[in-house]
Amino acid sequence: MAGTKTRRRLLAATILCLLAVVAGSATVLRFLWSRPYAAAPGVEKFVVIPFGTSSYDAARLLEREGIVRDWAVFLAYLKLAKPKSRLQAGEYRFAEPLSVIQVANKLIRGLIYYHEVTVPEGYSRFEIGALLEQKGLARAVDLLDAAATQVDAIGDLSPGAKNLEGFLFPDTYRLARGTAASEIALIMVRRFREVSAALAPRLHQSPLSLQQVVTLASLIEKESSVDSERELISGVFQNRLKKKMLLQCDPTVIYAAQLNGNFRGKIFQSDLALNSPYNTYRYPGLPPGPIANPGKRSLEAALNPAPSDYLYFVADNQGGHVFSKTLAQHQRAVSAYRKGLAKMEKERAALVSRVRKL
Repeated sequence: MAGTKTRRRLLAATILCLLAVVAGSATVLRFLWSRPYAAAPGVEKFVVIPFGTSSYDAARLLEREGIVRDWAVFLAYLKLAKPKSRLQAGEYRFAEPLSVIQVANKLIRGLIYYHEVTVPEGYSRFEIGALLEQKGLARAVDLLDAAATQVDAIGDLSPGAKNLEGFLFPDTYRLARGTAASEIALIMVRRFREVSAALAPRLHQSPLSLQQVVTLASLIEKESSVDSERELISGVFQNRLKKKMLLQCDPTVIYAAQLNGNFRGKIFQSDLALNSPYNTYRYPGLPPGPIANPGKRSLEAALNPAPSDYLYFVADNQGGHVFSKTLAQHQRAVSAYRKGLAKMEKERAALVSRVRKL
């Protein structure tokens, strides 16, 4: 290894000497360093400079990727014009021809490329991990591990929490490739702290702890994406809690089945009977923790339930819900919902049949 590094240094020194002899003047060097170049103009290229990469290896990599015309000219610029500078590791985006000077300055300043990733409201830690893996930014298993092992990051917010579920705030993040999953998780927790700080005055007036607020907000988030309904749904859940009624929240059943490793895409009777503290069809009160990561509107709704006598709600097949005060009213709404589903399925099947006949 030492011999290889020595040979590289000798080679680089020899090349520099040859360049100095051949160039003969600063004018020629300035011309070589100032010429824009791209092996394939107009083609976007992403180049990753790994940590610990020497300037020699970086120069060779940039030539292979078609970012610079000649690695020796690039290396000469670094050694002669920027002898005290260091190239920064990271992923770089090149979308147009750049000169040696421009490429070098980009790498010296560490102008790395950041990927924008939007984490939707209501995503669980499992879904966030899958999203990051799909984007090629982190392995799902690493995000899940970070969510489980860095629980002390919310120790002051949610004492006794088993993981970071609920505190990985859904938002749009700019992440550099190579950022550790552990750091991504902490970035999301910091964002939660920023958002929740604005809710502190209302939280102090609430009978619920922050963990209970986040847990309730996660149920609200999973039940509806219609902003105008969130406070009503919050009110229904809190009315049921006051009456010591089971919440019977379907998303908690799905989450319990996922934790058990046997969710099959829809809820079965066996899922409703699953012995899990997250199953609100069996266990009273709120689940022991959040089932997803709620956004700001659901957090606000958890703290501001709409006053009503509603105890039930069911989807209306149009993106919203029908709210009921009595079980009889609710059963009629459920019947209408099921009839609507059957009608839509019949229409879908008829449409598929017509398309196949074309």
